[in-house]
Amino acid sequence: MSSISPSLTNITVQYLGLPEEVMISVLTTLPSCVFLVINGIMLFTLRSKPVFRETCRYVLLYNLLFADTVQLAQSQVHFLLAVLQMTVSYPVCTVLIIFTHLTAVVSPLTLVVMPLERYVAVCYPLRHAAIITIRNTGAAVTVIWTISFLNIIIRTLLFLELFEKLDSLEVKGLCSDIAILLGSKSDHYDKAFTSFVFVSAGVAVMFSYIGVLLAARSASTDKALAHKARNTLVLNLIQLCLSLSSTIYYPLLISLSMIVTRIILFRIQTVFYMFFIILPRCLTSLIYGLRDQTIRPVLTYYLCCRLILPVVENKA
Repeated sequence: MSSISPSLTNITVQYLGLPEEVMISVLTTLPSCVFLVINGIMLFTLRSKPVFRETCRYVLLYNLLFADTVQLAQSQVHFLLAVLQMTVSYPVCTVLIIFTHLTAVVSPLTLVVMPLERYVAVCYPLRHAAIITIRNTGAAVTVIWTISFLNIIIRTLLFLELFEKLDSLEVKGLCSDIAILLGSKSDHYDKAFTSFVFVSAGVAVMFSYIGVLLAARSASTDKALAHKARNTLVLNLIQLCLSLSSTIYYPLLISLSMIVTRIILFRIQTVFYMFFIILPRCLTSLIYGLRDQTIRPVLTYYLCCRLILPVVENKA
């Protein structure tokens, strides 16, 4: 039997009228689809030219953006299940959550590697080409996905351990992380692993930022490169904070569920969903796509359906 009380797993939609269900579905699905299209174009852009495919930081950016895009699509599916009041069984819910965790871990782990790449570029410019190679970057991406796969394997084993103790196969409420935390082991593992990932990413960003600041004071350092790297690291930190914000999504809802009615709770949940789930998943393409001078003209070219013809043909 679950150690989580029913009140915590019952964050779902009840007693909403059809017009409100349709309105909420449209208000969340429309921006999600828009950003999915933008992210898809950004992903295509990062594979469209050799300069993107053969530059390590663009390979890492592709990995980050791919994970965020899949996360956005999966999150919208979960949210629509809640809006349409569709109940699922524990096995189905577990599969959905497992695929969510597969990509959810990739984003912060990629943010561990990306700051270190900028740190090497600024602090060890002569050795950058030897250290940060496509082969090493591919190995780093492989390690990231391996850790993510190991995470979902452990989560699956913890679920199977308590599966036989369930009174019913049907999830009581919204299919979410909370619904499948069936015991103290699952809860403790979830908190420990999440803390490990985000602490690792935070340490990597801060270490790289301090290293770049110290290197910028050196007379031999390229000041323009150091300034650009510092700004990039600040953006990495912002992205990490945005990713971390999604982890407080359910705890906030749980706290609010004790003091507000279900209808008000779900309306608050809709706002939280827009800011904590959709927004962090769509900012990667906007931040990097509009900021990077190499990506920007190519991305604009494809976003405008090739109607604008800038001098892109000779780019890269």
